[in-house]
Parts: sequence; structure tokens; C-alpha cells
Amino acid sequence: MKSSAEALSSTAALEKSWPAVIADLVKARLTALVLLTTFVGFYLGEVGNVNYLLMFHALFGTALVASGAAALNQFLEREYDAKMRRTASRPLPSGRMQPTTVAIFGGACSVIGLTYLAVLVNPLTSVVGAVTSISYLFIYTPLKRVTWMNTLVGAIPGALPPLMGWTAARNELSGEGWALFALLAFWQIPHFMAIAWLYRDEYAKAGFVMLPNIDATGSRTAQQSVSNTIALLLASLCPFAFGLSGKIYLVAALILGAGYFWCAVRFAQQLTAARAKHLFFASIIYLPLLIAALVGNKLK
Repeated sequence: MKSSAEALSSTAALEKSWPAVIADLVKARLTALVLLTTFVGFYLGEVGNVNYLLMFHALFGTALVASGAAALNQFLEREYDAKMRRTASRPLPSGRMQPTTVAIFGGACSVIGLTYLAVLVNPLTSVVGAVTSISYLFIYTPLKRVTWMNTLVGAIPGALPPLMGWTAARNELSGEGWALFALLAFWQIPHFMAIAWLYRDEYAKAGFVMLPNIDATGSRTAQQSVSNTIALLLASLCPFAFGLSGKIYLVAALILGAGYFWCAVRFAQQLTAARAKHLFFASIIYLPLLIAALVGNKLK
């Protein structure tokens, strides 16, 4: 009787509605972050009145590209996701969806999204979107099983969405757009180091080569975390230097950057799960507050 009840409980825990399954497939939270940073790039790049129709096209096309990349990433990593507790419930390892379905869905979203951007936004934004998907799927994804530097490489596609927003508004690559790219790139490293430290055993079991897996003392993990918060603090001054945002943003960037740096230093001093969690939470507090300051104190 007890075993039957446990089995029923386990089955119920595995059941998910189709909207929830699709949300898992497109990595809804990650895609939401992509759209948020794309919006920031567009809003800061737009001069004068905002072209809301163009913004919609940019965000919709980007959503398709991001959803397609998320699905294809899970298709490529389905065997490895099944080995980790934190990813075992995804649509493919859980058996809720079939590989062929996911591959077709991901490919269709990617192609349609890139075409949509090229036609209704501009070709440059579509090219940046293509670079984002290709580097994410065919460089970063396989590198995760080869070298810990995959984290540094993965920061590139992760930081391109605000540049896509910028090119959607301006139809050009410029220093201001690259400054937004740098912000997101440097922000990601401590964020991912904290996650990798917390789940280092699971990553190792699944065959992913993350720095904490091969860094017995943790010194290199700590160094990467601290050095990138310093680089982020410096990069966060660029929007003010370029005249995109004003003094209110500058003060916010300095305060937030100092707080993120402090959490990284504390993590470096004591490499515990608690300090890693503090660094992780600092990263997810830092980004929306910095974005709010950027957007709220826009000058142009």
C-alpha cells in the first residue's frame, strides 16, 4: 500500500501541463532575460520617440530565435541533462517530448525568427542573432565537455541580445552598443561561477567541464569571480561616459558594482555553498536594478 502511494505521488510530481512543458523547452526565464536586455538595448539606442512597432518586431523575432536556440540546446544535451537532478525534468530526459519534435520545433523557430528580423527589423540584427545562436549551439555547447573556458565563451552569446536591441534601433554597430554587450558579458562570469560551484558534483557526473570541477582549492574560481566583478564595475561606467545615462545611473552603477564586488570577495575568502548562494543572489539583484537605472536615467 505504501509503495503504491509513493508511486502515485512520484507520478503526480512528474506531471506537468503542456504550457509548463513548453516553458521548460524554451527556457522561459532565460528567454525573458534575453527579451529584457534586448529591450534595454533598443530603448537606449532609440533617439527621440520610441518606434513601438519596430520594438515589437525586434522583440518578437528575438523571442523566436531565443526559443529555437533553447530547444536545440536541449536536443543536443539531452543525454547529459538526464544525468543531473536540476535538468532531469526537462521535456526530453523526462520523456514528455520526443527528440525529433524538439529538433523540428527548435529549427523552425530559429529560421523563422532570423528571417523575421531580417525582413521586418534589419539584416544586421538578423546577422547578430545568427551569430548568437551559432556560437551558443555549436561553440559554447560542445565546449562544455572539453574545457572550463566554455563559461567565458558562453558569455559572448549571452551578452549579444542588448547589442541586437541596439542594432534594431540604430541599424549600426557602435561603441555604445558594445558597452552594453560588455556589461552583460562581465556580469555573467561571477553569476555562472556561483552556480557551477553549487552544482560542481552534478556537472562532473554529467561530463561537463566547469572550473570548480578541476579547481581543487577553488582559488581560480575565486579569481575569476573577483576579477570579473572589477571588470564589470569599470564597464558599467561606459554608459555614463558615452552620454547614454546620467549621474543618477552613475551613482547606482558604483553602489551596485561595489556590492557585487564585495559578495565576490566574500565568496573568494570562504568558498562555501552559503557564500556561493550570496554571490548568486547578488548577481540577480544587481542586473535588474542596473537596468532600471539605465532606462530610468536615459539622456538621449
